[in-house]
Amino acid sequence: MGMKKNHGNEFKAKVVLAALKEDRSLTELASEYGVHPIQIGVWKKQVKESVSHLFEKGSNARGYEKEQKQLIEKLYEKIGQVEVENDWLKKKLGF
Repeated sequence: MGMKKNHGNEFKAKVVLAALKEDRSLTELASEYGVHPIQIGVWKKQVKESVSHLFEKGSNARGYEKEQKQLIEKLYEKIGQVEVENDWLKKKLGF
């Protein structure tokens, strides 16, 4: 199994824009950019699903960002809670 690569946002945008042109196949793009065709498809789908948020104005756009921040805060809180529970269980079970 190969090493996992972390591609930057600019690289992903470049690849997706090339894929959206649809003048080359995903296989050709994958070969050119060194990314699996399925990964390009995943990025392309993410862009298509989220592009409408670019055109939101005023409170809708800020509301979306606020929702995202609240969700992230809740997830971090849940992670902390799970870590405390795991530590408590490890202590009780003698790990």
